[in-house]
Amino acid sequence: MTGYDEAIELAKRRGFFWPSFSIYGGQSGFYDYGPLGVLLKDNIVRVWRDEYLRSGAIFIDTPNLSPEMVFRASGHLEKFSDLAARCSKCGSKYKLESLLKKAGIREIPTTVKQAQDLLETQSIRCEKCGSEIREIYDFNLMFSLEKNEKEASRLYLRPETAQGIFINFRLLNNYFRGKLPMAVGQLGKGFRNEISPRNALIRLREFYQGEVEVFYDPEKPEFDEIPDFQVTTFVPEDHTERRITVREANKTGLIKNPVLAYFVFKTQKILLDVGLDENFIRFRQHEKNELAHYSSDCWDAEAKLEDEWVEVVGISDRDSYDLKRHAEYSGENMLVSDGDRKFVPSVIEPSFGIDRTVISVIMSSLHVRENGFKVLRLNSKVAPFLASVLPLQKKDGIDTFTKTLFLELLAGESRIQYDDSGSIGKRYARQDEIGTPYCITVDYESRDDHKVTVRERDSTKQVRIGIEELKQNVRQLATYLDSLFSGSSQQD
Repeated sequence: MTGYDEAIELAKRRGFFWPSFSIYGGQSGFYDYGPLGVLLKDNIVRVWRDEYLRSGAIFIDTPNLSPEMVFRASGHLEKFSDLAARCSKCGSKYKLESLLKKAGIREIPTTVKQAQDLLETQSIRCEKCGSEIREIYDFNLMFSLEKNEKEASRLYLRPETAQGIFINFRLLNNYFRGKLPMAVGQLGKGFRNEISPRNALIRLREFYQGEVEVFYDPEKPEFDEIPDFQVTTFVPEDHTERRITVREANKTGLIKNPVLAYFVFKTQKILLDVGLDENFIRFRQHEKNELAHYSSDCWDAEAKLEDEWVEVVGISDRDSYDLKRHAEYSGENMLVSDGDRKFVPSVIEPSFGIDRTVISVIMSSLHVRENGFKVLRLNSKVAPFLASVLPLQKKDGIDTFTKTLFLELLAGESRIQYDDSGSIGKRYARQDEIGTPYCITVDYESRDDHKVTVRERDSTKQVRIGIEELKQNVRQLATYLDSLFSGSSQQD
């Protein structure tokens, strides 16, 4: 079983996520979050949102459905499509880019004619039946609703949350008292009619996005200073890999726009904060032929999942494309003033794929002990439960004593679980597998010495602490428990 297969099996068995509509055979491109998955996702979102709130961002919430004119103005109706390939023998459909990359072809065609010319010289075969692929067509990724007789135009499910921010720019800038830079975020669902949805949460038809649109004066592109942070890997469009800091990437001109560079740094920090291993993160620049229609430059934060690099965040320079298009189609004034100068703001967009971040965190955190037991090494910021309170036995009043302690702790920290099912060893193993960093065990001595045993998940080390000390630190329990094992080895 591969690491990917192990992660999917654990996610389904332990209640992180599973295929939707399974009692009716399922439907590709749709997944449900289970009880633990909801908690993990929400904790990841909290890290993302808090990082931007601390930087002064504001947040809004706009509809999933938009009238046709919004996406005609944004260019999505005309240009939001992929080249698709269909096997004429078995009918299997593929995203052409995926087939070509697997065949080692780097130059990706952008038109049907270019793709057909390429297939005249390259043998690309169906992954299911082995027949040569010959049929290429444009596939629009937008979902539309049937037009109501009373509706003036068709409605579309949004492929990104960004347009809800752009069309509200005037109102948002008034709220911000006309100041720039202005960062506006939105968390919500996006919808894309993927040609070949696959790999669980990686390619979905309905997915969570966390997008921030950063509006700034293009003649004053200074933002907060980029800290001298950790080294990371950059892969620019010439494919020469470099290990430098984001600050160096900006100073050397690798990332020319300082605002774009700042949000590459911000993205790196968030991904590390949610628990991705720094050795499994890289930033890859889009080649010109893969840039979205609204983008002049884009760097993807990619996570290494087994042998494949998968985009989890796109940091795009949208320039003034969206505001100018909406000004043209709606007649709304999108200009802002700086003294006598009037201009349309430029935009940098860090767009987080929340679902992809979830599965990346799970896969990078999953380890197998020497005894074959699995452990999910989630950090205390994102783990569904920070701690589980365990009675050593369900008799002799230990369970009653433990429940009282559990309720007292729960009043100050919501991410605590009570678990009394099975032997203590099985409960430790169960909590390890769902990523709970700490187990707090109440034993026979606890009622006399008023102490409990705290076990740390990764090292399996244990310390004995006073119950009163534990309760006194309940409001900052994560920090307190982390400090108890700050010098512990993370190796089993």
